[in-house]
Amino acid sequence: MIPDLAARALRALPAETAHRATVRLVGMMAPLLPHPPADDARLGVSAFGFQFPNPVGLAAGFDKDAEVPDAMLKLGFGFVECGTVTPRPQAGNPRPRLFRLAEDGAVINRMGFNNRGMEAAAKRLEARPKTGIVGINIGANKDSADRIADYAKGFARLAPLADYVTVNVSSPNTPGLRGLQNKDELARLLSALMETQGGNGFKPVLLKIAPDLDEQALDDIAETVAASGIEGIIISNTTIARPPLKSAHAGESGGLSGRPLLAPSTEILRRMRGRISSNIVLIGVGGISSGADAYEKIRAGASLVQLYTGLVYEGPGLVARIKQDLLACLTRDGFATIKDAVGAG
Repeated sequence: MIPDLAARALRALPAETAHRATVRLVGMMAPLLPHPPADDARLGVSAFGFQFPNPVGLAAGFDKDAEVPDAMLKLGFGFVECGTVTPRPQAGNPRPRLFRLAEDGAVINRMGFNNRGMEAAAKRLEARPKTGIVGINIGANKDSADRIADYAKGFARLAPLADYVTVNVSSPNTPGLRGLQNKDELARLLSALMETQGGNGFKPVLLKIAPDLDEQALDDIAETVAASGIEGIIISNTTIARPPLKSAHAGESGGLSGRPLLAPSTEILRRMRGRISSNIVLIGVGGISSGADAYEKIRAGASLVQLYTGLVYEGPGLVARIKQDLLACLTRDGFATIKDAVGAG
């Protein structure tokens, strides 16, 4: 497959250079890419008032500035999440800030919400055709004096242009940001966003949390989410933990994603599913590089899944392989649809 060959060639470049080149390449190829064949009906998922053609989504971080969501949908994703976007443009942390850990199937990043700001993202979202399911992930500027106000600004500007909004309070690369996961701060933040929601039309609101949470923190988040009226939780962001790793980059600071995150993020997902009502949709993220990985998260309680790091090592053909693997898993276990498998493990 040509895109997979291109992905292997791009891995010869420094990580961040390869990422930017990939986004440009995908953008140039977009008009030439055919629409993917219709997905098997067994993979369809109903959530947030939408019918997702399949449960496999692109996680935030790949398309930070909403440059290529429609091209990525053509690769077979059931939905695409752009961002993280902050109100004002932000350069992010000094380079180098993105590291491949090939021996571990992992990546460490300390990007720091580098993006061109909400106005640039808004213009692109306004110009795109309204086909496919595209979400936007919002954050706060590093130097903001009022981070909750930043989220409200981003929500007010971008929510009308996306199908759902993810509130990212779990990046480890903006100092103090994860403090917004604390009970009182989180309640204030979600309350402010729901008030903003009232004047901007209904859009599903999702919260993206860290995998580095203890039992009390999970209890607090579950209670706060239940009281807030938001629709979903994305589990999880990258981890600051460092399991045994083989790569020479293992000591770099930042958030770890990829294969080592699969087990801990799935366990946090399972624990949250046990704490939250079934009307709150969970999206499983972290370490997915096969259909078996995606299926594990679905059985742990995720209705939908997302991936990004897996594409770095497996190429865009991974999306189709995951969908085929999921169908095989459903057949093996006697489930008629993805919905039947959610939480079965």
